[in-house]
This record gives sequence, C-alpha cells and structure tokens, in this order.
Amino acid sequence: MSIDAISLELGLTTDVRSGYPFRGAIEEVEAGGVLVAQMKDVDASDGVCWSGLTRTELRGRKAPDWLQGGDLLFVARGDRFFATCITTPPEPAVCGPHLLHLRVRPGSGLDPAFLAWQLNQPPLQKRLHAAAEGSSQLSIRVAEITALQIAVPGLAQQARIVGLSDAAQRERRCLAQLVRNREQQLAALAAQLAESAGLDTP
Repeated sequence: MSIDAISLELGLTTDVRSGYPFRGAIEEVEAGGVLVAQMKDVDASDGVCWSGLTRTELRGRKAPDWLQGGDLLFVARGDRFFATCITTPPEPAVCGPHLLHLRVRPGSGLDPAFLAWQLNQPPLQKRLHAAAEGSSQLSIRVAEITALQIAVPGLAQQARIVGLSDAAQRERRCLAQLVRNREQQLAALAAQLAESAGLDTP
C-alpha cells in the first residue's frame, strides 16, 4: 500500500487533558451517578470494560471533562504506554488521574481510531519511551504527548489502515478461540485415556 502522509504535532489536531483530579483513593458509591475509567479498566485491543467501572460521585470543584464516543484514553504510566478509542459511555463517565484524555478536534482531518492505532505502533512507542520520565515508574506528561509528531495520511487511507487493524484483531480472537478449543479437546482425550487405563486422577 502506497501511503502519502504529512507530519504534524499531535497538539495541532487533538486536545490532551489529564484525568479527573480525585483527591486520594476513588470512593466507590453504589448509587453514584458517575462511572470512572481507570488503568485497570482499559485494554488496547478491547477498549473499556464499561460494566466493570467504579461508580462514584464527583465532589471536587473542577468541572468534569465527560468522556464521549470517539475519545481516546491513553495509559501514561507503567511499563507499557497505549491508547484506545472508546465507544460511547452508557452513563456519564470520566477517566481517572493516571489516564490522559484525548479528543480529536472536528475538521482536523484525523480519524480518532487511526490516531489510537498509530500511538500503539513501534515508531511512536519508541519516541514515547524515550520521552518518559521516572525512576521506579515511567510516565508521560501532557506536554510530551501534545508535542509528539504524528504521520497523517488522507482520511481514506486512515480508514483503510483502521480496517486492516480491525481485521487483524478479529483474526487474533478467532485464532485464540481455536487454540482454546484444541486444548479442551486434548484435555478431554487425556482424561478419557486415563480413565480407560484405570489410572487414578489427582
């Protein structure tokens, strides 16, 4: 695939914010009206597990930056930095302070799903790790993400790349299911063999 792209600073196309500034641990409120996405809830391939989010109430003075479909959540701490493009939250939701909240500006010529894909690829991953700070735990600041140079092809090419990425993800899931099925088949054969030979099972 021949690709023509221009180089742009991410901050020219995308607003980057820190997560909601909770003071201390996030208090779980059973009847709370706000969902909180934290690092443990985010997966690069599967997005956000909305059903597993902590429910709370926002007690701070800061107006929340509510999550919207098409936003990106970026895991900015730890050994692995990654982004995921989220679906529309089922209820009002914010992200926790250890996540960065990215929103592509309308009319910027950038597909949010393409941006998430590119942030997770080796060329940008190398630059992110080179810019990371910290001795015991690496982290990326808002300013470093904003200044990151990204490659931006036309929207049609972005859509093709996202389509290929989605197809690869479906293939990985199918392959993983095939492996699980084969392992179950082999386990059943092993149990049948042991029973046939009169071997005691532990």
